[in-house]
Amino acid sequence: MENTEFVETLRREGPLLAGAARRAGLDAPVPACPGWQVRDLLRHTGAVHRWAAGFVAEGRTEPVGMDEEAAPSGKGADGSGDDGGELADWYLRAHARLVEVLAAAPADVACWTFLPAPSPLEFWVRRQAHETAVHRVDAESAAGLAPAPIDPAFAVDGVAEMLLRFELKGRKRARSPQPRTLRVRADDVAGDPGWTLHFTQEPPRAERGGPDGPADCEVSAPAAELYLALWNRLPHDRLTLRGDRSVMDLWHASGAAS
Repeated sequence: MENTEFVETLRREGPLLAGAARRAGLDAPVPACPGWQVRDLLRHTGAVHRWAAGFVAEGRTEPVGMDEEAAPSGKGADGSGDDGGELADWYLRAHARLVEVLAAAPADVACWTFLPAPSPLEFWVRRQAHETAVHRVDAESAAGLAPAPIDPAFAVDGVAEMLLRFELKGRKRARSPQPRTLRVRADDVAGDPGWTLHFTQEPPRAERGGPDGPADCEVSAPAAELYLALWNRLPHDRLTLRGDRSVMDLWHASGAAS
């Protein structure tokens, strides 16, 4: 996907998130994030938007902390919840600022990132689009809504980001005394080669496609379901599994996306 496509996806996802949050109400629990209410979801995602925009807009080349205390509390003076309007409006302002910064940034902007990418701008537009899409699904879940459609190409990109750049950072405990392979495929994308994860006594390694022949375990689903399941936003039993389930169990036991 091109940077402009990520920006447009981000532009659409923010209002969907805010709308679902208003419908759910600030006190509603967020099923995929134990201990969170919708107010926490809005405050966190808005703070992430402000944090990301700062790196790009100011050309920050060193990491700085994220200030979640800048958000309204989403509570009245007596500690009771409000109707969510003030907090949702604050979130939308943070989101609009991020979209504005990313859309206007030069392609060669230099700033800090926390994952490898062809360029800092590609990193931030991609990461913020997926951050917002996943948390939009959280808001919909809190409101009792089915997830709005996710474009298959965007979902495939999100799986790639997780498996090739993001998730393996937290999966170093996924070790196997004997080499094992797990193949992940989007079954509604024609010609998609999928991804292969390799488990050995070393930290796991992932690659696009992979060697010929069957893997020890293969999981597949439509791209959008695969994307959400790997982010723990859909039950893993929605995936079609073939082969040795213990390989998928190894993946589950080693950590979890949040």
